[in-house]
Amino acid sequence: MGDITNIIYFIVASFLFTIAPGPDMIFLVTQTFTHGPRAGVPTAVGLTCGNLIHTLAAVLGVSLIFQTSELAFDIVKVLGACYLLYLAYEIIFKQNTSSSKSKNLTKHSLVVRGMLMNVLNPKVMLFYIAFLPQFVSPNSQQIELEMLFFGVLFSIIVLITFGSIGLFAGYFRNITPNKLLTTPSFKWILAIIYMLLATRLVFESI
Repeated sequence: MGDITNIIYFIVASFLFTIAPGPDMIFLVTQTFTHGPRAGVPTAVGLTCGNLIHTLAAVLGVSLIFQTSELAFDIVKVLGACYLLYLAYEIIFKQNTSSSKSKNLTKHSLVVRGMLMNVLNPKVMLFYIAFLPQFVSPNSQQIELEMLFFGVLFSIIVLITFGSIGLFAGYFRNITPNKLLTTPSFKWILAIIYMLLATRLVFESI
């Protein structure tokens, strides 16, 4: 699986990529503020599951389709944008952050939300194609196995990092006055964040 130095470089690079502000982190924090302090960790698990799916796609060569086919890339991109717009609609018209229904969203649902957020982002697919091979030994006879190893390692780093951020966001959400969280203005701020993420995704290109 490569020498220990290469693995250390990979861990450091993965951690830096993970903590960099991006759609996944924004999604993690907004889910926590929308659905309660216990939503952070299940959402982090869902995002990690999405990473594992991208790992398998990269290993199997499926992600290459999205690198070479503009149509396939655009289809996934539009689906991802529609999903984000649905979440914005849900916050404005369905969710009530002070209600028990909002807080009682099942862990399974939160995991699925996180997974869909990641899977429906074609840029993440392309990231895996570009990032993982850089750490595979050039003369390796087990390229797929090494890519799988680094992909799983990356997912573990994501789970630990996002899980920690989810816990912190949950704690911060817990100490935030409920009056602030239930105001229409706050709900619109969360919804607009999702709209901006959707807009950003629509204008992504291969």
